[in-house]
Amino acid sequence: MAFASGAFVFFGLLKYGFDMPYENFMLRLIASLLGLGAMLFLRSEHPFAKRYFPAYWHFSLMFNLPFLFTLFLLKNNFHELWLYWEIFMIFVLIAFVPNWLMFLFDLCVGVLAGVAFFMLTTPDPRLTPDFDIPAYTTAILLSVVAGYLISYSNRRGLVAMEKNTALQALAGSIAHEMRNPLNQVKLNLEIIEEQLPVFKRGDRESAQKMIDDLYLVLDSLYQHVGWCQIAVRRGTQIISMILNEVKDQPLDARGFIYASAALVSRKAIDEYGFESAVERNKVEFDGRDDFMFRINETMYVFVLFNLLKNALYVLESRPEEKITITLERGEKYNVVKVHDSGPGIPSENIGRLFDPYFTASKKGGTGLGLSYCKRVMQAFGGDISCSSVEGEYTEFVLMFPVVTPGELQAGHERLVEENRLLLALKRILVVDDRDDGRETVRETLAPLVAFIGEASNGEEALKRLSDEEYDLVIMSLAMPLLDGYEATRLVRDGAAGGRSAVVPVIAYTEQPFAIAEGKARKAGMQGVVGKPCTEYELVREIARVFREYQGLDLARLKGMNVLIADDSAVNRIGIAMMMQKYGIVTDEAENGLEVLQKVQSGAFDLVLMDIGMPGINGIEATKKMRSSSEPRISGIRVIGFSGESDEQSIRDALASGMNDYVVKPVDFRMLLEKINALY
Repeated sequence: MAFASGAFVFFGLLKYGFDMPYENFMLRLIASLLGLGAMLFLRSEHPFAKRYFPAYWHFSLMFNLPFLFTLFLLKNNFHELWLYWEIFMIFVLIAFVPNWLMFLFDLCVGVLAGVAFFMLTTPDPRLTPDFDIPAYTTAILLSVVAGYLISYSNRRGLVAMEKNTALQALAGSIAHEMRNPLNQVKLNLEIIEEQLPVFKRGDRESAQKMIDDLYLVLDSLYQHVGWCQIAVRRGTQIISMILNEVKDQPLDARGFIYASAALVSRKAIDEYGFESAVERNKVEFDGRDDFMFRINETMYVFVLFNLLKNALYVLESRPEEKITITLERGEKYNVVKVHDSGPGIPSENIGRLFDPYFTASKKGGTGLGLSYCKRVMQAFGGDISCSSVEGEYTEFVLMFPVVTPGELQAGHERLVEENRLLLALKRILVVDDRDDGRETVRETLAPLVAFIGEASNGEEALKRLSDEEYDLVIMSLAMPLLDGYEATRLVRDGAAGGRSAVVPVIAYTEQPFAIAEGKARKAGMQGVVGKPCTEYELVREIARVFREYQGLDLARLKGMNVLIADDSAVNRIGIAMMMQKYGIVTDEAENGLEVLQKVQSGAFDLVLMDIGMPGINGIEATKKMRSSSEPRISGIRVIGFSGESDEQSIRDALASGMNDYVVKPVDFRMLLEKINALY
């Protein structure tokens, strides 16, 4: 635009304002058209324009700056004004072409072209310069050097500004995306507080009534606690997603599994933290046309969550409108459609929806969600598209390649082979009052395990566990006589013998995951599988439990003395409470100095060391411990923990003398494994 308008301004100013001997309207018009052409190239999405724009841009620069300025300098016989303009032209060219090699190329080609044009179009090309040529040449060279020094300094400043802007954008992205799961935690905690019975001191009748009231709300409390935990997990996934998107890290396809689209989609809807019953009632799901797809469940659930979140946002003021999620089979692609009858998306925004950092309507949005959804779907071998009509609807279509019977069979064989050694000698007890439930598990596990026992209720399960040895129990929760929760509690209390008291138990349930997970864990179970479930879901959960629990000798940890060092009292209390459940003796320190004082005066087997404490941080405290002349201090095991998950932070922690490292929020099962591995 500057070239386009400046050409005519120069023409009028120099011809009529300064009365220059030579001006050329046609050359000024060409310069203006070249400037307009550059604007059209820049705005065009055509591949030709994107491919050839750099060459066109440099040609336009050479014509408008060194060519024209040199030509007019010569045509006006080195007029003093044009001598100044020539130096000005060098500064402008440096600003547009910071690369010095490219600058010299553009400058030399443009100047030589200007000289050649002057020689060809001037009948008598003799010139009579009356200025100090050596002094002017020196000024030109100094202008080039000064221009590049200024340009370098400006570029350094721009890089710093861009880095600062990027960091601010990243912080804003994380803050914005975390707001929703944190609001879910806050909302559910408020609901829990509201539903807890009021404690009143009184007679036995009052105490019994309070207990009865508590039982009435337990299911609801477990449900909201489960949703809190889901929101926290979702928050950590969002942070990982944003960091991976910013770093442009490729998505890992090694963890992809075959799963039922209906089961995973239904589970995702059940786990979504709707803010009200009204919001939940807006979502309708049709999974009748089910199909198998190859996905990473966490990634797929994130995609569905993101689409649900966006749709609920635009329907916030439209309580009567609906969101429908539909499965449809196809010849080459099976699809999941997310359709809302909301206000629609302007047509000019449709093509940019999946561009990073583009936001169509959400105030404060980061523009990362849909671009990440695009990457996820392409990693699945499919794609995501959007169609919308303003005032009528918006529909996102998730396309998944059709999974052939051969691929499913190959996946089954791979699943069996990957877990054969882990499960080959295992004895598993399946407890379910429904014959078809036991049959499904039996048929799935038959090629993998050594023996499958069966029980039709909790009482029968206790007897089987008393008489026989099993490595794992798959326990249905809703059974007559003795349900799965109570049966597991009795097992843990030793009702089936001491040998069975520590056997891992997996809940097998039709209850929503958010309700079942907390109750199952509280009863002493180690995992949850939904009814019905696919072969992959069942085998994956069993393998996870065996990998996590085999070799973990909790009896060895009993009586261990652990110092928990963290400047956050909440973190210290939370870790201490979990450890004390396993008979671990704990002490606390809130900074590195206090750690050094306590290890000097006390006897500790392990220090859990936060990296980022004020004053003496975790790394400095560890180095001081390792340099101690007292073996009882220098030999204490140290496990560091921090919110930083990059490789450099982990290397720094291990280099300081730490024995291992975990990332916040701390996965307690992983922490126990790491502690167990050190002793």
